[in-house]
Amino acid sequence: QGTRDHAPAQAALRERLLSSVVSCFKRHGAAAIDTPVLELREMLVGKYGEGAKLIYELQDQGGELLALRYDLTVPFARYLAMNKITKMKRYHVAKVYRRDNPATTRGRYREFYQCDFDIAGQFDPMIPDAECLKIVHEILSDLQLGDFVIKVNDRRILNGVFAVCGVPESQFIPACCTVDKLDKMPWEEVRSEMVGEKGLSPEAADRIGEYVQLHGGLDLIEQLLQDPKLSQNKEAKEGLGDMKLLFEYLTLFGITGKISFDLSLARGLDYYTGVIFEAVLLQQENEHVEEPLSVGSVAGGGRYDGLVGMFDAKGRKVPCVGVSIGIERIFSILEQRLEASGEKFRTTETQVLVATPQKNLLAARMKLISELWDAGIKAEMLYKKDPKLLKQLQYCEDTGIPLAAIVGEQELADGVVKLRDVATRKEVRM
Repeated sequence: QGTRDHAPAQAALRERLLSSVVSCFKRHGAAAIDTPVLELREMLVGKYGEGAKLIYELQDQGGELLALRYDLTVPFARYLAMNKITKMKRYHVAKVYRRDNPATTRGRYREFYQCDFDIAGQFDPMIPDAECLKIVHEILSDLQLGDFVIKVNDRRILNGVFAVCGVPESQFIPACCTVDKLDKMPWEEVRSEMVGEKGLSPEAADRIGEYVQLHGGLDLIEQLLQDPKLSQNKEAKEGLGDMKLLFEYLTLFGITGKISFDLSLARGLDYYTGVIFEAVLLQQENEHVEEPLSVGSVAGGGRYDGLVGMFDAKGRKVPCVGVSIGIERIFSILEQRLEASGEKFRTTETQVLVATPQKNLLAARMKLISELWDAGIKAEMLYKKDPKLLKQLQYCEDTGIPLAAIVGEQELADGVVKLRDVATRKEVRM
């Protein structure tokens, strides 16, 4: 089915991962919102380009056409429009659904979590965009996934490239979707699709190829600002000007070492209007390879200034920029590492096991564990009337519980509890 169950260790790992991501979102002042899993079909169609064919469509008993949400961005835009909200910083962690061909080894499923952070509102250029990139940098650094690069581009620059290369405006989005495949297949195949399937002339495809294979930093932006063709295109000039400003802000954040201005980045979704970005993990196959190999996208996003207006009766626009963290992809990587290391992963957060060394002391255990629970301490006990002490301590070792609170006949008589450190076997009466 392309969905999966999670064993306790997997679920605990996922929860820890989500908690780390949400902590970052909260650190940046975002408020949580939620939207329904079901949307009206008309709300979703026409927003995703070629991805539209992956939308799960449903029909209820009354004939109403519905769909399962494909991402968290379009429902957010609909939410802003319906509630007439013009300014918001939000995060949303929830499941989305795609009628896709699953690739479970690469963290690709039909039902999966997305973790989104978005800033909506009219602000000065590139300041919110820079913060979104900073968030991606923070999360990937905190998770210690290895080396990564965040590719950035701008839809306006791409549109300018298509225009100066002789592509009709009606073909911009199809051409964009094809360029977006450059990270998965070589330029020759992308060119072949442009000419054979998208109907572009071979000359136009070759001219596009000269641009979309470029990547660099501020030096490349300066170079393109001097390009005799691109500098004459209004849209491209605006995009390059904002890209230069973005790099200035990213320099202030101290993260330009992980940022690459990459003209091959297109992102196939129709709703992007400006800056677009994608984070990719890199893997050095061996020390003799100069160029690290990409092992997959783990975050992506961009600016979508026109989306909210699509849902507003008067077409009122709310500028937005956001990022989605590819939590399933990251989870798959961490899961594989955990399996390879053979390390035991704690499935609970239990701090203490309440244990007894003699028979007929179930009442003492139940009273003590109740006190611990009421005090907010995570505690467990075995569900047997008279368990052997060795079995209770073995349970602590098996599950990683660090402490055992032992109450026996002598402890009851003395009014104390014996606290045992399971790992060191040291005990203290208190």
